[in-house]
Amino acid sequence: MRLPILIFDIETITDLKSGAHLHQLDLPAEDLEQALMKLRRQDAGTDFQRIALHEIVCISGLWIDELGAMTLFSFSQENDSEAEILRKFLSIFDKRHPTLVSWNGAQFDLPVILFRTMYHGLAAPSLFDQGEIDTQKRYNNYQNRYHQRHIDLMDVMAMFNGRHFQKLDDIAHLLGFPGKRGETGYHIPAYIRTKQWLKLTSYCEGDVLNTWLIYIRWQLLKGQLSHEDHRLWIQNTINYLKTQPQHTDFLNVWSQSAQNTAFTASDFNF
Repeated sequence: MRLPILIFDIETITDLKSGAHLHQLDLPAEDLEQALMKLRRQDAGTDFQRIALHEIVCISGLWIDELGAMTLFSFSQENDSEAEILRKFLSIFDKRHPTLVSWNGAQFDLPVILFRTMYHGLAAPSLFDQGEIDTQKRYNNYQNRYHQRHIDLMDVMAMFNGRHFQKLDDIAHLLGFPGKRGETGYHIPAYIRTKQWLKLTSYCEGDVLNTWLIYIRWQLLKGQLSHEDHRLWIQNTINYLKTQPQHTDFLNVWSQSAQNTAFTASDFNF
């Protein structure tokens, strides 16, 4: 594997202010979201808001450094504005050039980051340069679907065929990992309203951890990891999560889920 690695995920809510501006709506806040949902259903047949109207409330990541040490982190609106969350996340790429790993990141997370970065008037050349500044990125950048600098696991595991796209939760369960443990993204607005910041960051970090576990299984599939190296990464991940009290439930569910496949049944026996 090419280290360092950054596995990431974002959580969002509808940007009501931008939505009101876009659709020229003058409504009380309690009515505005319903109006925007109705307009979206009329336009696209779905409640899922257009990419540019997703306000980022949390970005979580798992950083794997060149020595294999793990650091799990979250930037959220508990302490920072959306602009500051973006500044902190984007600064990682100014200092380092990790392999970026996501689930549906090419379809959702990176486009949202692009639009919201532009909305706040920020610059992010280290993430969005396609060779205009660094000529090497002409051949390997974070946007190109077939490059290796950003690996969208949902896309590559579908062999770049949208008909084969799968949900993160389903694949995590299938492979013996915890999945979302009954939670869904529909809870995010409620977490924000009630200021349940730990639940928000734990949920986002849970998606990051599931993505990481799928990623190292994918690396095993491709021959980029030996079975012994894969086993060591699993052990290291379990040991690291034992130091993260907010993920005790993740570990407990993982130890149970692992029993559902022959390959993962021994993950917690070392």
